[in-house]
Amino acid sequence: MPRTEVQPAAAAPASYERFAFTGLEGEVAAAWRPPDLEAAVRRLIDPASARQTLHWGRNYLYAADLETPGGRREVVVKQFRNQGLRARLRRRLAGSKATRSWRAARALAAAGVPTPEPVLLVESVASTGPSYFVTGRLEGVFEARYFFRALNAGRARQEFPQVDPEALLRELGGALARLHRAGIWHRDVSVGNVLLRPAPEPGLREDGPPAVYLVDLNRARTGVRLTLLRRIRDLARLRIFERRHRRLFLDAYWGRETTGLRWLLYLLSHHGFRAKIALRRIVRHPLASLLEAVQPRHAHVHIPPPPAGASRRDLVVWDPLSDQPHQHAGRLERAALRLSHTGDYLFMTGLFLARLPRLRRRYRELRRELYREPRPFGGVGIALRPWPESPDALLALVDGLGVENVLLRLHPWQQDHRAEEELARELHARGLDLTFALPQNRELVRDPARWRAAIEELAGRFLPYGRRFQIGQAINRSKWGLWNHREYVKLATAAGEILRRHGPVELLGPAVIDYEFHVTAALLNLAEWGDFRFDVLSSLLYVDRRGAPEARQYGYDTVDKVLQLKAIADTAPAVGDRCWITEVNWPLWEGPHSPAGRKVAVGEQTQADYLVRYYLLALATGLIERVYWWQLLARGYGLCYDDGAAAPRCRPAFHALRTLATQLTGATVLPPLATTGPARLYRFRTSAGGELVVGWSAGAPVEADLPRPTVELTGRDGEALPPPPGTRVELTPSPHYFRLAEG
Repeated sequence: MPRTEVQPAAAAPASYERFAFTGLEGEVAAAWRPPDLEAAVRRLIDPASARQTLHWGRNYLYAADLETPGGRREVVVKQFRNQGLRARLRRRLAGSKATRSWRAARALAAAGVPTPEPVLLVESVASTGPSYFVTGRLEGVFEARYFFRALNAGRARQEFPQVDPEALLRELGGALARLHRAGIWHRDVSVGNVLLRPAPEPGLREDGPPAVYLVDLNRARTGVRLTLLRRIRDLARLRIFERRHRRLFLDAYWGRETTGLRWLLYLLSHHGFRAKIALRRIVRHPLASLLEAVQPRHAHVHIPPPPAGASRRDLVVWDPLSDQPHQHAGRLERAALRLSHTGDYLFMTGLFLARLPRLRRRYRELRRELYREPRPFGGVGIALRPWPESPDALLALVDGLGVENVLLRLHPWQQDHRAEEELARELHARGLDLTFALPQNRELVRDPARWRAAIEELAGRFLPYGRRFQIGQAINRSKWGLWNHREYVKLATAAGEILRRHGPVELLGPAVIDYEFHVTAALLNLAEWGDFRFDVLSSLLYVDRRGAPEARQYGYDTVDKVLQLKAIADTAPAVGDRCWITEVNWPLWEGPHSPAGRKVAVGEQTQADYLVRYYLLALATGLIERVYWWQLLARGYGLCYDDGAAAPRCRPAFHALRTLATQLTGATVLPPLATTGPARLYRFRTSAGGELVVGWSAGAPVEADLPRPTVELTGRDGEALPPPPGTRVELTPSPHYFRLAEG
């Protein structure tokens, strides 16, 4: 079906202006030029301005706002790194990827080929600095990969009823024909580099075909002679599998029936490209881990360089986006430094192995006693930092969450603690139970006098609002400033002496991160502690690298790890028998805002599922007193985040935690109905006296039987749902709350 257009008035060619600031240069579309160009550019290329992460891979794409003469408009920023010798050489010879994208986008726009409007090109003057390509953001578009995946599986009509496959294939073929007639060779026309919008473009009649847009233009070449083989190379990359669909697409491109040599070359090129991709995956997979181990890592471009003249032990800076330190030292550098502590590691390993038989005996005892007796359910907590931009909005989030236990992380290396103190005062006035975390950094480790002075000041400021302090943070990670156990013992004993001098306090430690309990066990059995003793064993028990909280690591799941943690507390002389988990989260697909890599990141719905399941698995054992989610407000992992709107956006995990606290506050844990296998059914007696079952599937949806019919069903996020008939229920990865009929 030919495309029917409403003829618009002829538009003047777009004009562009060059600019140069300190360390930056580039071009801007005149129609988009902000009133304060330099301020707008510097804000735009700061990933902290991201409203939404769109893609997180070798390059980082995010949506942000730009002030233009016509008001605030949304743009897409594509950040290219220029790190490594190969990237710098290509940039010198052919321009950066951002520059090549900018040239190609302008060429496409001039040729009438749909692509997002080019807005800004920003280049770092430094050869290793990043480059940025900025376009206007298209509304209502999605990647063509999802449509073609459904089309090839025969589900396009069901999953995309708003898209006419035949009209789309003709439109796509016509767009590529215009591209090639303009002398533009894309060189990467994949289904991921085509955007679709089911609604017609502005200026087209309502019965027009879907709109297609070509993106990812950094490999494109302009002003070239398009030979038959070059044309075929672009066409053959699209994952179009059915013969009749290929015919529609190619006939639209050539303007006539595709036969003979053109058809044969297309088939050969298409199958050859698919074979190349498959072979690349086979070859890359076994080498990926090896290359990752030996190749140098490049920091995100927003992370500052290490201090000038710093030793290899001190190459640590603060990453404001993920709210944690960043270690510039590479893997090989860190390995070399650890070799210098071989004697220390061997001593700690021997100490752990000597205590292992006792730990195993206590672990087995706890396993046998698990779930035998009713236990109170509690300890749902949230960790946070101040939000100076809007402290009242942060307090409103705390109020809305309905959690009674708050952990406030302080930063002893800071000079100004007024924001933390004001927040603590407000939280204390609300009657919330406050605990304070006292992390260390390398500067404080190297300067014990400064560490002691900082603890003295913080004790005087914050003891009126809470009398529990965790000493240390992720002490088994060099980026937090510690290279051996002796450094931590000195910090902890000094802080403990200062805090206890101010009256009765509870001290938490040693705050080992992840499932590295050999470090925890060895530390708490050291004779070096003398009379020092932690009141509570605290652990930053992340299990996100395993995926779901029910997943096993070395044969142990979250419940097993909780039992092991409790066994350490029960047998170690330097700690009491109480256990807290003071930090856990599942990072999200939010680029440099995420505190872990892409392999660990999950989506928002999965994060909410895992949060509830983790809290239930840990707290229902009765062996963990508190679990704190890190943190309340953060882009890459928090329950909420600031997206530039009037109020922070709350993710599903916020509503899931609020529902958990609402449903189970004051409840008693009863013996569960199912704790292994896909079906999980945890049973509670509510404070009102009724019986509540929280159920979910640790895998695919499954059916299970409840002891009695359900009279009230609540979803993970607090939504009321119709109760299922009878006692047979379906369990999904999202936990549901089944309030049972009286029995």
